[in-house]
Amino acid sequence: MTQQQDVTVRLDDRIRLMSAVLTMTYWPERAQETKPHGTHAHSRATRKFLEPFKKHEAVAGMASLLDAGAPLEAIFTLALQLRWPTLETTELPRWAPPRWNEQLHDFYETSGLAKFWRDEDYSWQSSVKESNKMFKPITFKPFLKPFFGDVPEGLVFIPNISNPTDQDIGVRFQNELICIAPPRLAWGDSAPWPFDEDAAYISRTALSQYGRLLMHRFLRENAEAIAPLTTTTLPVSDQFRARYSTWQEQFTSLFVAGASALYLEEHVSKAEANAYVLMERKTQGMVVLPGMVSVLRRYLSEYAGGRYTRLLDFLPAFPKQIRVAAKIASL
Repeated sequence: MTQQQDVTVRLDDRIRLMSAVLTMTYWPERAQETKPHGTHAHSRATRKFLEPFKKHEAVAGMASLLDAGAPLEAIFTLALQLRWPTLETTELPRWAPPRWNEQLHDFYETSGLAKFWRDEDYSWQSSVKESNKMFKPITFKPFLKPFFGDVPEGLVFIPNISNPTDQDIGVRFQNELICIAPPRLAWGDSAPWPFDEDAAYISRTALSQYGRLLMHRFLRENAEAIAPLTTTTLPVSDQFRARYSTWQEQFTSLFVAGASALYLEEHVSKAEANAYVLMERKTQGMVVLPGMVSVLRRYLSEYAGGRYTRLLDFLPAFPKQIRVAAKIASL
């Protein structure tokens, strides 16, 4: 485990095991149907190696969870609750298949995953080395402080060269905020980028997950104070509203994207920030994102000037400011 500034980069065999089991379900095919993409050589090797175990009970259990709509965040959080290497636990959550931890342990032992990972260790260690190189100059906590105060949790980044290959996952476990992320996808069938070849992508990926987890807690802890704001409809597109139906979901998504753009602008380049905003507007329907960036920039300015000492005090002015900013951005 290597500490780089305020982000720790590490591997976790429980995460690798869940990724391996996920690889043997229909998930990889579904991901390719959604967006065809090249995958890491290790991901392909894992699928080939585990082919004889595709009908194992552990795989069937994973497939049943996917069928039931269980989010990957919940599945990977469960993995971290299991003791390694026995995968024992005091009690499985009600939504998990009965004795699934025992089935996962049998899958790990009978498939010979431990030896396979040793044989593939170069690929895993390369991902850690690349990630450490990328995160070495980065400190997220000072950037997050005006929004959330001091962040007591440790920030962890787990590079994932298995599955899912097309999405990052954020989980809160014990006193850590954890981002599990694949390398950036390349065009077409090309192999994904190394973790250290696009600092802007990896940094905003990690920051987005940490920000999302922190905002979830912020909204939960201040639910009563925020409740009156939720009656005001946010000026979002129909496409965006279809994806995020509640005020809390919409605000969280807009905040995370807006904060990520500001971070890129301040710590990477204005060009990277603009490219990110343009991409989110086109792919996610975030037509109001430029306005959100403007509102958050104003908050940070007034926070630095002493007008606000915490985000909660600013929020009553948010509905009006986001509407004005959205109109200006649309001109």
